Amino acid sequence: MPGPNKNMGTPRPTNLKHNVGRLIGYLKPYRGRMVVVFVCILLQCACNILATSMLTPLLNGLSAKDATVTLTGIAALDNLALTDKTAYLFTMVGMIAGIYLLSLSANYILNRIMVGVSTGTIKRLRTDLFEHMQRLPIKVFDNTTHGELMTRYTNDVDMMNEFIARCIPQMVNSLVTILGVFTAMFILNWALALIMVGMLAIMLVIVKVIGGKSKNNFVAQQNAVGKLNGYLEELTEGQKVVKAFNHEEIAVAEFDEINKHWQLVSGKANSYANMMGPILNNLSHFFYAGISIVGAIMAVNAENPLSYVGIIAAFLLYIRNVTMPIQQISQQINLLFMAVAGAERVFSLMDTPVEVDDGYVTLVNAVIDEKGNVTESATRTGRWAWKHPHHDGTVTYTELKGDVRFEDVTFGYEPDKTVLHDITLYAKPGQKIAFVGSTGAGKTTITNLINRFYDVPDGKIRYDGININKIKKADLRRSLGMVLQDTHLFTGTVMDNIRYGRLDATDEECIAAAKTANAHQFIMHLPEGYQTMLTRDGENLSQGQRQLLSIARAAVADPPVLILDEATSSIDTRTEWLIEKGMDALMEGRTTFVIAHRLSTVRNSNAIMVLEHGRIIERGDHDDLIAQKGKYYQLYTGMFELS
Repeated sequence: MPGPNKNMGTPRPTNLKHNVGRLIGYLKPYRGRMVVVFVCILLQCACNILATSMLTPLLNGLSAKDATVTLTGIAALDNLALTDKTAYLFTMVGMIAGIYLLSLSANYILNRIMVGVSTGTIKRLRTDLFEHMQRLPIKVFDNTTHGELMTRYTNDVDMMNEFIARCIPQMVNSLVTILGVFTAMFILNWALALIMVGMLAIMLVIVKVIGGKSKNNFVAQQNAVGKLNGYLEELTEGQKVVKAFNHEEIAVAEFDEINKHWQLVSGKANSYANMMGPILNNLSHFFYAGISIVGAIMAVNAENPLSYVGIIAAFLLYIRNVTMPIQQISQQINLLFMAVAGAERVFSLMDTPVEVDDGYVTLVNAVIDEKGNVTESATRTGRWAWKHPHHDGTVTYTELKGDVRFEDVTFGYEPDKTVLHDITLYAKPGQKIAFVGSTGAGKTTITNLINRFYDVPDGKIRYDGININKIKKADLRRSLGMVLQDTHLFTGTVMDNIRYGRLDATDEECIAAAKTANAHQFIMHLPEGYQTMLTRDGENLSQGQRQLLSIARAAVADPPVLILDEATSSIDTRTEWLIEKGMDALMEGRTTFVIAHRLSTVRNSNAIMVLEHGRIIERGDHDDLIAQKGKYYQLYTGMFELS
C-alpha cells in the first residue's frame, strides 16, 4: 500500500515561458474565435471607459448656473437651456445605459466563445495525452501509481482549463482597462493622472512583493493536491485489503500526514493571496481621499470651480476601474502558476519517450500449399506467416510455427540490478514449456521479454528464427495470447469482454471460446447471459469467473503462442479441472509458456524450467526432474515450499 511522500518540499515552477507558450499553442485552431474575443474585450473596455468619461459632461451640465451649458467632449450639444435639464439628464443617462448594454453584449459573446474554445482545447489536450499514454512503455506504468496518472487527467487539466477559460481573457481585459483608463485620465486632467501613476506604482510594488511570496506555495499546493488525489485513488481501490489487514488506523495516519502538508502549503498560498485584496482595497480608499483633496484644491483655485465636479467624480470612478484590474491580475497570476504546475506534470508525461518500435517484420494471414510455399492472404485463414522485407526490395514469408528461443539473455529492470542471468532455452512448435520457482526468480520477466514489454540489452530472443527486435511490436503481440494472474474486465457486456481478444470475432466465435474455457455454463446462469453488463472490473463475478472470462478472451484471439501467467491461480480445484480440459484443447498445436505455483498443472509439460535468482538451475520433463531429486523434486514432494 502506498505511503505518503516524504519529500514534500516546495517546488518552483520551471520554464514558465515555455509551458505557457506550449499551452497557448493549443489555441491555434481557434485563432479566428480568439480574434473575436479580443475585439469583444476591447469593445467592453472602451464602453466602460466611455461611460465613466460621460459623467464629466453630465455632472458639469447639471451643475451649470448660466443660461447655457457646454458639454466637454460632446460638441453636438451646445446652448442647452436650463429648463431642458430634465430632458438633458434622460438623454445622457440613456446614452450611458446604451453604452453599458453594448458592453454587456460584448461580455456575453466573449464568454460564450471562450466556453467553446476552452472545452475544445481541453478535449484535444486530454486526447493527445491519452493517445501518447497508449504508446508509452510498460515501464512507465510499473513506476507510476494509477492515482498519479489519473490526477493528470483531472486536477491538472482542470487547472489548465481555468487558465484558458478565465485567466487569459481576464488578464487581457485588465491590461487593456488599465491602459485605457490612464489614457482617459491624461486626456481629462494630466495633473491628477500623474498622481494616479504614482499611486499605481505603489500598487504594483505591493503586488510584486506579495505575489512573489505566494507563487511558490501555489505550485506546492497544486502538487499536494495531486498527491492527495493519488493516495485517495489508491486507498479507495484497495479498501478490501485495508480492512482485511486492519490497516485503517495506519491509512488514516498516512492520509493525515499528506493532508496536513496540503493544509500547510495551501494556507501559506491563500494567506498571501487573500491579503492582496484587502490591502489594495484599503489603498483605494487612500487614493479616493488623495484625489478628492487635490481635486478640491484645484477647484478652489480655478476660475470655474464647478467645472471640476465632473472631473473629480470621473477620477474617483477611474480609481475603482484601476484597482479592480490590478486585483484581478494578482489573482490571475496565482491561477497562472497553478496552471503551470499542472501543465508541467501533463507535458512531462507527454514528453516521456514513447515505446520504441523499429521492427519491420509483420504478421499476415497466410495460405500454405502442399509444397510449403507461403503466400499472403487478404482474408483470415487461421494460419499466419511473418512478412520479411529485405534491403534489396525482395519480400520473403516465413510460416509462423511458434518456435521461440532464448540465447544467452541477460536482463535487469534497472541497469545495476540484473534479474536474468545468461538464460538459454528453446520451445519447439507445439511444446508446452513451464517455469517454476520462488517469487522473484524471474519467471514473469521471461514472458515480459517475449512480449517485448522490455527489450533485451544482452543476448537474443528468436521467434521462428527471426530476432524479435525486427518484428513490429503490435504484430508480435498479436501472435501471442496472454492470460495473466491479475484479471481485468472492462465496463461492458460479457460478450464485449470476450470479444476484446479479437474485435472482429462474431458472437458465435465468442460463445465457442467461452465453451473452450468452460465459462459458458456460468455465463448462461447470469441474469442476461452474454449480454449481462459488467462494471467495476466485474465485481458481481467471483474471482474464478473473472479468470474464466480472461481465458475465453485469449481463446477467441486464437493465437499461435500462449502465455499463461498463473492462469489458474484464482480458480478452485474443481474449476481448475474443468478448464484444464478446455485449455488442453486450446493449447493443442500451440507453443505454450506456463507459469504456475501449482506443480500439478505443469506435470504434462514437454519441458520444465526451474529458476532461482534469475538462473535456470534445472530443466527437463516431470519424470526427468523427479529422477534428478533436485530442487523440483523437493518442491513437488513438499520438502520445500514455493513462496
